[in-house]
Amino acid sequence: MTQHTTTEITRVSVPTDTVATTDQTNVYLIEGDESVLLDPAARHSTVDDAVTDCTPDHITATHSHPDHTGGLTAYAFETDATVWAPVGYENRFAQSTGVYPARTFREGHSVGPATAIETPGHASDHTAFEVELEDGRTAIFTGDLVVAEGSVVVGGPDADMAAYLDSLRRVREREPDVIYPGHGPVIDEPHETINRLIAHREKREQSVLDALAANAEDVEEIVDRAYEKDISEVSDLARKTVVAHIRKLADEKRVRWDPETEQATLIGREQ
Repeated sequence: MTQHTTTEITRVSVPTDTVATTDQTNVYLIEGDESVLLDPAARHSTVDDAVTDCTPDHITATHSHPDHTGGLTAYAFETDATVWAPVGYENRFAQSTGVYPARTFREGHSVGPATAIETPGHASDHTAFEVELEDGRTAIFTGDLVVAEGSVVVGGPDADMAAYLDSLRRVREREPDVIYPGHGPVIDEPHETINRLIAHREKREQSVLDALAANAEDVEEIVDRAYEKDISEVSDLARKTVVAHIRKLADEKRVRWDPETEQATLIGREQ
């Protein structure tokens, strides 16, 4: 990783149309020898002030979901910063932002002061970025991989539960000192937070297996049995999450899954 004499991080939480309970997305301006504007989620006066004080050399996003890219076009044109996207996702990035990337990155590549870490799961193009701070500590900007409270939705069209858990473990192995998430407060205890998220996913997976073992087959019935609390306000997200767990179990040959009928059967319990 490139060494920097000083790294400054500006975090601006802006209102967005997001499924995150905060109803806001964190925008980051990371200043080192060069600067990068990360996840410009929306045009906002506080972000305007930040980029006026320090015009970014680079602009990118942790992934192409609209609540992380809504302001990218405006800031790209106004600052003339170099726009980056992950290798292989240039068209998706352009469709989301309206800007075709000038450069691409993959695992280990530098975007200004930040080093890319491929972290698929929440989305297939999801990327975290690692920065070395001036005191020798490391910070990772995790987008929608890690949150301080609650859990991350893993249920989009290209969501992958196994990849999500693997990404969590890979970030944990890097032993960051601080995590800057896409939503919510800064995380000063990364190891404990990641462990909590992994344990939460493992518990949910077990609840899905328990439902299947009790002969639940239809997705709706599995959802009802897998959640002990009232999920009426987030029923669609809960459903997508359960399907993501079922797909993971099907890939592991532990469950038979029919996406047409949306029914699942625990392998070994077929009549």
